[in-house]
Amino acid sequence: MTIPQRKRILLITRNFPPLTGGMERLNYHIYLELAKEFDISIAGPQGCQNYLAAETAVTLFPHKPLGLFLVKSFIMAYRFAVQEKPDLIIAGSGVTAIAALIAGWRVDAKVMSFLHGLDILFPHPIYQLLFLPAIRACDGIWVNSKHTAFLAKQKKIASEKITILHPGVTLPNSNQLNADPTIFRKSFGISDDKIILLSVGRLTQRKGLPEFIQHCLAEIVLQFPDILLVIIGNEASDALNKQTSMITKIRQSALEAKVQDHVLLLGQVSEVDLSHAYLCSDLLVFPVLDLPGDVEGFGMVAVEAAAHGLPTAAFAVGGVTDAVANKISGWLVKSGDYPGFSKVILNYLERHKSYPLIQCAEISKLKCLHYATKFSWELFGEQLRATCQNIIFSNKK
Repeated sequence: MTIPQRKRILLITRNFPPLTGGMERLNYHIYLELAKEFDISIAGPQGCQNYLAAETAVTLFPHKPLGLFLVKSFIMAYRFAVQEKPDLIIAGSGVTAIAALIAGWRVDAKVMSFLHGLDILFPHPIYQLLFLPAIRACDGIWVNSKHTAFLAKQKKIASEKITILHPGVTLPNSNQLNADPTIFRKSFGISDDKIILLSVGRLTQRKGLPEFIQHCLAEIVLQFPDILLVIIGNEASDALNKQTSMITKIRQSALEAKVQDHVLLLGQVSEVDLSHAYLCSDLLVFPVLDLPGDVEGFGMVAVEAAAHGLPTAAFAVGGVTDAVANKISGWLVKSGDYPGFSKVILNYLERHKSYPLIQCAEISKLKCLHYATKFSWELFGEQLRATCQNIIFSNKK
């Protein structure tokens, strides 16, 4: 009996380990999940070969400076497509859509792109002039949330091409969930009496941390003097939309609000330390800003927190409403309503700290854990592979 030949897929992406962040993790799992059913090759940033299986074909390009990345990624992806002759080419984000589209035309392959939000709104006129038409011309589009789908339709991307595919999460096993919650405190010198509000993610303007410190933290400290805002994440040095130092802004905001002793910046930590941070924290805060030309496409950290039984307080902005289920895995507050945001946190801490053995009627660790199971990488992979099969075997090109 003849074994059917596996279809070939080429993933072209700027966002892949060793670079770090939600998009990088997503593209890495796209690779892992597709490799279960397809022969997948990668055109990616220098260093990514260290994260691939030995049998995976790969070509490399620099991820910065931006101009060099655009030129080299286009040339290398084009040549690689001619060599590999894939049946499907995937752009890991909108910024590689042109390279994917031209390569697909050259080798007569279907083309799909994953959109994350910012790669629809990125305000540079050249991007809007050249990249948006390339995205529209793709055979299929994945988006990470209902909000990103809405943005895509606003940019005249055909609705029939769009599939919502939420990023996945690695669900901790029982041993990880039952790990000593004091490990993180001991590792970073945080005393047992501290109430931890946790923030996780790359430090960008839209994360809203300086504003949260200015408008909420001082009030929270008055009622809970042992509160500590623990911030995990680095500056977004690899992002397309470079910004001024957020660490400086965060520190300045803390000084002005006189809560500098209640803010701890840890930078990037290991995956193990991050898991321990979720386990020992009292609440994840996600005070995302609603900014023109920028958007929180999904909000993966809220799902990661839920996977550890930790609820989230968040502004209902962008794709965050897909990541946080109101009164199930956390609370969604109207954008910019800082008094309401403070009230949600204070009410939760009041109940949580006064009655530590009694779960909040609305939110429980069990509810959070159950909610997170809908975002497993296994389910993500099933939907991803099904879409690829449909596109590859469709008659349209």
